[in-house]
Amino acid sequence: MTEETPRPPTAREASLCPCKSELNYNICCQPFHTGKAKPETAEQLMRSRYSAYFFRKPDYLFETTHPDTRDSNLKKELYESINDVNWSFLTIVNTTRGGKDDKTGKVEFIAEYFSNGEPFEMHELSRFKRYKGAWKYLDGKSG
Repeated sequence: MTEETPRPPTAREASLCPCKSELNYNICCQPFHTGKAKPETAEQLMRSRYSAYFFRKPDYLFETTHPDTRDSNLKKELYESINDVNWSFLTIVNTTRGGKDDKTGKVEFIAEYFSNGEPFEMHELSRFKRYKGAWKYLDGKSG
């Protein structure tokens, strides 16, 4: 049996993750995006969802939305709108619960983006809840 030689990371994988964790993408959010790992905290899920918007990964966004609040048209809406916005910066303002042993959590963040060349800012308090052991995005309130 031959061992598979690991390939070197691509430029994107070796660059800093857009979630602003200060880690490279290949060891930060990419394992979540590829299904090789699951976020252990609500903040990790929130950061990985931001990176999924940044890298335009609508399937990940759909799968990490809690079934209790997942609109039946969500996947279609994500595919139709994922290219409308260019995300540029993420700031985590505060987290409440959402740790490895919690069932619920909240993450307040500010996400900066461009739409039609104009800069905008989204300030949201997101709620997260576990579903079958995995963290899922429940909903959010803009502030």
